[in-house]
Amino acid sequence: RESFYAKNGIDLRLKASVADIDVRSGEVVHADGNRTAYDRLLLATGAEPVRLTISGADQPQVHTLRSLSDCCTIIEEAETARSAIVLGASFIGLEVAASLRARNIEVHVVAPDERPMERVLGPQMGDFIRSLHEQNGVVFHLKDTATAIDGTNVQLSSGLTLTADLIVAGIGVRPRLGLAEKAGLRLDRGIMVDAFLETSAPGIFAAGDIARWPDAHSGENIRVEHWVVAERQGQTAALNMLGQREKYTAVPFFWSQHYDVPINYVGHAERWDEIAVEGDIAAKDCLLRFKRKGRTLAVASIFRDIESLKAELEMERQSAT
Repeated sequence: RESFYAKNGIDLRLKASVADIDVRSGEVVHADGNRTAYDRLLLATGAEPVRLTISGADQPQVHTLRSLSDCCTIIEEAETARSAIVLGASFIGLEVAASLRARNIEVHVVAPDERPMERVLGPQMGDFIRSLHEQNGVVFHLKDTATAIDGTNVQLSSGLTLTADLIVAGIGVRPRLGLAEKAGLRLDRGIMVDAFLETSAPGIFAAGDIARWPDAHSGENIRVEHWVVAERQGQTAALNMLGQREKYTAVPFFWSQHYDVPINYVGHAERWDEIAVEGDIAAKDCLLRFKRKGRTLAVASIFRDIESLKAELEMERQSAT
């Protein structure tokens, strides 16, 4: 692979760390002190999992899920585990819970939320997701948090103690903004970029989990932590780094699989004043429109792929006007 890059004029430097960006000289400063000049620079540093800071969080049976290595380690331990505790009731946490239940492992989910995924999908879908997982054997401990881990015992803020062979923390991620902050780039809960994904420093672009861009559909600056967005933004940023002027206007989307139920989501709604439900959520045949001031900002659906695609096309049409 390295020879392929070399033959195509690409200087690939593995196991190399960047300590700083010298914006004035147009150079990347390596951790070893060496420098590499650039005409255009892309920041794609991604996000870092939020780590547990409670007592016992550093024990070997406690894991986060971010990398392929993390995944392989959890799968290996799941082969012998009989019980598991998942900390966090959002996408990563509940997808892990579903995967562990598929292996017939007893699963307890602990989270401070009133409902799973309510912040993104609203109360109706949150109640459905909880019911779906409970039907598959998951036990929830909501409005609760872990305060300490001692071997196989997890102490909760409610006073309850749970016991498990395997503990997985899925309590969110934070964008890696250290380099951008040191370089003096404009930040706002992410790296601020324009419609072309260029930062406040000319010639420096950002894409993926770290980038907060002006969303043409909602009219707001948004940041999205999903791989499809990162992939698409990388393509647009590359074109613009090569001299083209292509705005990033793609409508965000993602999906989340829970047992045999796929939840599709199109658009982006951090706030809404209405959720219009079409169909029957409990029957796993529905489409929810998240609206603000009558405008649909996002759509979530279960087994309504055609309607979801139509909604995406409509959002793209509105973004173009």
